[in-house]
Amino acid sequence: QVQLVESGGGLVQPGGSLRLSCAASGSVLSNNGWGWFRQAPGKERDFVATITRAGNTNYAGSVQGRFTISRDNAKNTVYLEMSSLKPEDAAVYYCCARVRNSAYISAAATSYDYWGQGTQVTVSS
Repeated sequence: QVQLVESGGGLVQPGGSLRLSCAASGSVLSNNGWGWFRQAPGKERDFVATITRAGNTNYAGSVQGRFTISRDNAKNTVYLEMSSLKPEDAAVYYCCARVRNSAYISAAATSYDYWGQGTQVTVSS
């Protein structure tokens, strides 16, 4: 059984930065891909970023150039560095892990096998 636990969310002013972390515990993941999604109140869960087992990345257009996804395989952890935050970035952010076809990029939530509980990001002055 794999558990994913996000941390690093909070309140930040527009233009500010945050770093989200997501650590896997329980069964050890190896050669997995990672993803970040977000869900704002009343909206669907949207793709944010993904990183394959080889380190290839892909971003949603709305965060391209502002967010960076990275991974630390030794720590079984994925990160999301967020900068130049905007009020529309406010949401619950979810990390997820992909075991199947982890060499490929996917922005589809159904491609991911394990999900965290989410961490709240609020962008407000």
